Amino acid sequence: MARLHVIADKPVQALKRKIKALTQRLSHLDFKIALIRINRILRGWANYFKHAVAKHTMARLHTFVWWRVIHWVMHRHRMKWKAVRRWLRTPHKPGHGRPLDSRGALLAIEQRIQGRSLLRQQASQARQPQLPSAR
Repeated sequence: MARLHVIADKPVQALKRKIKALTQRLSHLDFKIALIRINRILRGWANYFKHAVAKHTMARLHTFVWWRVIHWVMHRHRMKWKAVRRWLRTPHKPGHGRPLDSRGALLAIEQRIQGRSLLRQQASQARQPQLPSAR
């Protein structure tokens, strides 16, 4: 008979400490860097415990990370919940609305930040004259 492996409390608390360290209210860490680090930590942790019986634990951790990042954004930008909800629901492209969902919110925030940097790159490339290609 196969044994069921469950996740103990100690690794969960260690993961929460890492997330809290990255999302401290007074942290001056760039959002993009912090979200990349959080994503790496979560993927590595989930991969390590992929064979454990952890549906409930993963759901609780997901909720913890979601609210931790949202509260961090709210504090850093002095936003109320209504403004955050509007920010995540408003379309960033014509005709493409994004519903507020905790499963995709971290990705949505990361895409918003990456989208801004892509727009800046495209604008700088548009200002540069195009050289004719040598054939």
